[in-house]
Amino acid sequence: MSNIDISHATIAGLVQIRPSKFGDHRGFFAETYSRRVFAGLGVDAEFVQDNHSLSAAVGTVRGIHFQSPPHAQAKLVRCGRGAIFDVAVDIRRGSPTYGRWAGFTLSAENGAQLYIPVGFAHGFVTLEPDSEIIYKCSDYYAPETEGALRWDDPDIGINWPLTSAPVLSGKDATAPLLADFNSPFTFEG
Repeated sequence: MSNIDISHATIAGLVQIRPSKFGDHRGFFAETYSRRVFAGLGVDAEFVQDNHSLSAAVGTVRGIHFQSPPHAQAKLVRCGRGAIFDVAVDIRRGSPTYGRWAGFTLSAENGAQLYIPVGFAHGFVTLEPDSEIIYKCSDYYAPETEGALRWDDPDIGINWPLTSAPVLSGKDATAPLLADFNSPFTFEG
């Protein structure tokens, strides 16, 4: 994973990672995760589950989701096909950036990944048809701890790159607002 490019977001804890791609006439190779290398970058989560989702339509919004303790999840997100605008929202009580969001374009072409630590809600919108999202999680799926915030909450104010009405699940369309949310996460400076 030589020549890895990282950038820290304006919200503490979020890290965008761009692994090197090595290509030739056959295609390319990229090492997308190495525990040793990532630990050296300050990403020390122990991942226990990989997830892979496909969103067929452009403008599909998934999120903004999280799992509460004791099954809170850090995530390492990348796009294997297509492109997404990936968003993380700080939901750590006491954080100087509580309720703020950061967004990043992740695509198969740019190879970028986003590390999202525990204490953030996560969502994305598809920018291309048939976009595939692949992400590692630091805890197993525990439906009893699932939570969500509304994708269009005006207090959060995410600037989604949408050109028409989004494709949403019923759950995401009716998720609670940040103002009605009692976060189970605490900022630890």
